[in-house]
Amino acid sequence: MKKTISSLVIAAAMTFGFVNLSVAEPNDSITDATEVVEEVTTEETPSVAEEAQMGTDETVASDDTQVELSFVQTLKQKYIEGAPLWMTPVLICLIIGLALSIERIVYLNLSTINTKKFLDEVETALQNGGVEAAKDVCRNTRGPIASIFYQGLDRAEEGIEMAEKSVVSYGGVQMGLLEKGLSWLSLFIALAPMLGFLGTVIGMIFAFDKIVSDGQVSPTTVAGGIKVSLLTTVFGLIAAIILQIFYNYIVSKIDGLVNEMEDASISLVDMMLKHKIAKV
Repeated sequence: MKKTISSLVIAAAMTFGFVNLSVAEPNDSITDATEVVEEVTTEETPSVAEEAQMGTDETVASDDTQVELSFVQTLKQKYIEGAPLWMTPVLICLIIGLALSIERIVYLNLSTINTKKFLDEVETALQNGGVEAAKDVCRNTRGPIASIFYQGLDRAEEGIEMAEKSVVSYGGVQMGLLEKGLSWLSLFIALAPMLGFLGTVIGMIFAFDKIVSDGQVSPTTVAGGIKVSLLTTVFGLIAAIILQIFYNYIVSKIDGLVNEMEDASISLVDMMLKHKIAKV
């Protein structure tokens, strides 16, 4: 619409110029032509500026990759503002805690098997090939349940009581392997917010020292010092929350495996008595 109006203005100006050219002096014609050019330029410039601004807005709106980049830059900025001396220990706790959590999750997932299918395979092996065939099935199956079965079947010749003791003892060993590293993970969960609080307290002390040295209470100094000192607390709490979520998942996974181990141990004793493998 603006371009159309500008074109009409130019046409009218040119017509008006031609009329003046036929009746006016040459100097007047030059003056009129100059005024026409200035009017056209004045009307054209805002239109071009608005179109350029619209193009810029569309480019910024369509660029989705800048959102992720700005988030990373914001994290880096907050990390630097919180003083790397106190933010780095919290970051180390988070990294080591995540590494331990991932290792435990992978180990527990590899230790999980289809217990019902495994029990059927062991019982079929006992019926067809005896204890040695069942031990081969346990040897070729991963996980703590298969290891407990192997120990129980290996002591079956010594009697059912000895087999039960072997199952219980080796079950405790397997439980210890499942819980390996959890004490360190709980340590990092408690340590991360404590380090954050320590950085906050020391930052507050520095802020008050600066107030004392300045000899006056400046709102800018107080607010800036409190903001920087509280960043360590925020970062420590975030690290503790993340690690706590992983810790609870790992504990629930271990509890499920332990329950399956206990149920499978009872089933093993019943199978040994049923097929008369172990003496009472």
